[in-house]
Amino acid sequence: MIQPHAPEDEGAPLYPVGCVGEIVGVEELDDGRYNIILHGWHRFRMIAEADLETPYRNADVDAGAFDDKEPPPLSLAARAEVEREARRLGDAMRLSVDWQAVSRLDDELLVNAIAQVAPFDVGAKQALLEAATLDDRADLLVQLMQFQRAAVNGAEIQPTLQ
Repeated sequence: MIQPHAPEDEGAPLYPVGCVGEIVGVEELDDGRYNIILHGWHRFRMIAEADLETPYRNADVDAGAFDDKEPPPLSLAARAEVEREARRLGDAMRLSVDWQAVSRLDDELLVNAIAQVAPFDVGAKQALLEAATLDDRADLLVQLMQFQRAAVNGAEIQPTLQ
């Protein structure tokens, strides 16, 4: 599965990275599109979109572009920061979460599960998918949760130069 930059535009360019996996859920939307839930197995990088006569888009991909083997665990500080920001975002959104169950998840499942269910836009979720390592994904996830929490709390986010 690979996302278009603008889902409402049928011919919009595709993002360069997608994911191979198993479709575990499908929901038809009011506008006739479908929301597909994919249990991802392995990321790929698109080489080129294929010109085939099918009702869906096709691409030639590099399935070996990412090393998606078992990643090393997060540092204790990084793990704590992910859990802390997840709790803060959950509280800000008034979500009921079993935090004891969350604390038992392994690092990769924790980061990927939050990335999947958090109310981030398509571009943010794509950036999480494209993060090279679990550490990179965790760092980005923390930043996105902080921005999302600020938005939920009605804060104005001031741009910064770095």
